[in-house]
Amino acid sequence: MTPLATFITVWAGVFGLAIGSFLNVVAYRVPAGIPLTHESRCPGCDAPIAWWRNVPVVGWLALRGRCADCRMPISIRYPIIELGTGMLFAAVAVGVALTVPAATPRFWGVLAILEVFAALSVVLTLIDLDVKRLPNAIVLPGWAAVVVLMLLTTLIGPGLDWWPLLRALIGGAVLFLLYDVVRWISPRGMGGGDVKLAGLVGTVLGWFGWGALVVGAFAAFALGAVFGIALIIAGRAKRSSGIPFGPWMLAGAWVGILIGERVGEWYAGFLG
Repeated sequence: MTPLATFITVWAGVFGLAIGSFLNVVAYRVPAGIPLTHESRCPGCDAPIAWWRNVPVVGWLALRGRCADCRMPISIRYPIIELGTGMLFAAVAVGVALTVPAATPRFWGVLAILEVFAALSVVLTLIDLDVKRLPNAIVLPGWAAVVVLMLLTTLIGPGLDWWPLLRALIGGAVLFLLYDVVRWISPRGMGGGDVKLAGLVGTVLGWFGWGALVVGAFAAFALGAVFGIALIIAGRAKRSSGIPFGPWMLAGAWVGILIGERVGEWYAGFLG
């Protein structure tokens, strides 16, 4: 990578650490109905948490994983999410830098789209695993933000190529309708949040191509099925047990983004 791309990657990672800290707050407060503007306080003793103790990873290490006032343990999940989000943001920056010329309008547009989707992937996965919900308060604004970023990327890009945006909207509509049909057939197996998330996922995948859309959609069901079978074999679940599907939709989406177009090209070549 060029020095500029390396610089952008480092700053993306640092920014991701801060975003990870915020996502921890969102994942806890949104399902609980607590406003995001409320002051951070210890859930054990209600003591206010100083800003410097909220510094990603460092704050947790300085406190040795305990509240400074009541010594209540602070879950290690917090620094793990912060560090993981930072690494994810840096990895996204590397991937974009390797495929799009750095510092061009399209580079910034694609980077913004994927970083927003990365943040949404983290927080929605956490919430779905915690409470088996995909809140409209996150999915719908996130979907709108992605579409706006795609529109801006189209407007600032060379040649005003509207096809990726149109393909994204088609992809979002297709997956939304597909999941809506699945929900209609099996209401207990698919929630309304899954249907709306499918629209968001289809929009992102459609932006990157038909191969990304098909592979990403298939990968979600494949990964979910493998996980479900593994739980049944391990005796952790039954065939009738429900598992959060949002994380697998998001994981499948990243599979589609990473290899979907290459798989599609290979398959087209295989068919001749």
